[in-house]
Amino acid sequence: MGFLFNFLVALFAALGSFLFGYDSGIIGSVVSKEFHHFHDFFDSPSDSIIGAIVSTFAGGCFVGAAAAGWLASHIGRKRTIQAGALVGIFGCSLQAGAQNVSFLIAGRFVAGLSIGCLSMIVPLYQSEIAPPKLRGLLTGLTQWMIGLGFLVANWVGYGCQFLDNDYQWRIPLIIQIVPAVMLLLGMFGLPFSPRWLISKGREEEAFKIVQRLHGDSQNEEFIKLEFAEMVEQIKYEKANYSTKISDLWSTGPMLRRTLTGMAVQICCQFTGINVSAYFQPTLYAALGMSGPTILLITGINGALGVIVTGVFITFILDRVGRKPPLLFGAAGMAICLAIEAAINAKWGGENANNPAAQNAGIAFIIIFGSLFFSVSFGPVSWVYQSEIFPMRIRALGTAVCTCSNWATNVLISQVSPIGMTNLGYRFYIVFVVTNICNGLIVYFFFPETKGKSLEEMDAVFGDQEIPHALETKAVHNVKDDHSSDKEKAFVNQFETA
Repeated sequence: MGFLFNFLVALFAALGSFLFGYDSGIIGSVVSKEFHHFHDFFDSPSDSIIGAIVSTFAGGCFVGAAAAGWLASHIGRKRTIQAGALVGIFGCSLQAGAQNVSFLIAGRFVAGLSIGCLSMIVPLYQSEIAPPKLRGLLTGLTQWMIGLGFLVANWVGYGCQFLDNDYQWRIPLIIQIVPAVMLLLGMFGLPFSPRWLISKGREEEAFKIVQRLHGDSQNEEFIKLEFAEMVEQIKYEKANYSTKISDLWSTGPMLRRTLTGMAVQICCQFTGINVSAYFQPTLYAALGMSGPTILLITGINGALGVIVTGVFITFILDRVGRKPPLLFGAAGMAICLAIEAAINAKWGGENANNPAAQNAGIAFIIIFGSLFFSVSFGPVSWVYQSEIFPMRIRALGTAVCTCSNWATNVLISQVSPIGMTNLGYRFYIVFVVTNICNGLIVYFFFPETKGKSLEEMDAVFGDQEIPHALETKAVHNVKDDHSSDKEKAFVNQFETA
């Protein structure tokens, strides 16, 4: 089966990311002024209430991501994805049936629990089933499906604005339930993470899955070495290290992993992408746009982002590495937002009457998200945080990094409506500065991880203690006094094969 099976598994698991993108994206349409039935039903909610509706979701995501760290270690990556999907069905149902603002906010929080869980576990699962040379593509499917979710949300929002009853906003929220149900049921047919199986002593089952995921008629030797490397590294860690949260900062290399993983997610939020994602119609309105045109442009922007992300993860990410795209994206986004601020300062406002300036403003919002973000922090943040931690602490470390994302998301989504109202074009300048800071952080502190197996990350971060089978081309690199006779016999067969 090999690559095709591996790709399809990673793609289907990314339905969790699609749900993430759709749920995050649809709220921008639902709370926009074009959805007047929403505002009538909830008695014209204020900016602070709108901010609470948006940011409560992110608060739930923070809690969900934290819980997923524990679940992923104890019930496995696969079952944690299913748990997230089940909670998502409940939360999305609450939103669709909301009778008042409190009801809606509760639904947003519960859905956030699901999305937080899925946003942490899906890229982790993808990274653990991917071969080293394809990990950027397969884990990058997370961002591609987030973008696809936003795209579908944008066009659903565009279509539903023409409904003249409460289904104008209820139907977009009902649709969220569909991918959650598909994910819950479909995951029964997908494999467990082989690395998690090894950590639980299920080597034979893990080896069969690695063969299905990575094997073909030409790479039998690679499969043996890759699997032996997984087994030895995981067994060594299990015998010599703990899995406490304090391990995330117990040594210099571990602290560096934790800080860079958190930084890539915090920097991702401080690009300003979710101001655009959540409040894109508001940004277009500030340029003088109005009516259905706003949601039409939003839909076009989403389509371009999906295309650009797909091309990037397929042809570029695994070739150029992680740092160059992050640096390129940070610089590009800073320039776009600086130009956007200038356009809004001189020609913005609801009464703007300069079509050329309006079109330029729209263009730079699109270039900001669909080009520069889509080839940098969008996909790379999920890939990077999921590949840098050792197995013993990977779920916990990834959970902490994802929590950093959502904590920053809460801050930005809560203050953005107020900031846009009170600061106007100056709000763009805030993110010009943060993008410049993002580039400096990446340049000075982020190591390159391209092409390394997950087990080889210890060499990247400077705490390698055992040789790696893919380097030595031998299956026995560590004296093993901790495995059972059955486990030793299973590994020994690779040496004699």
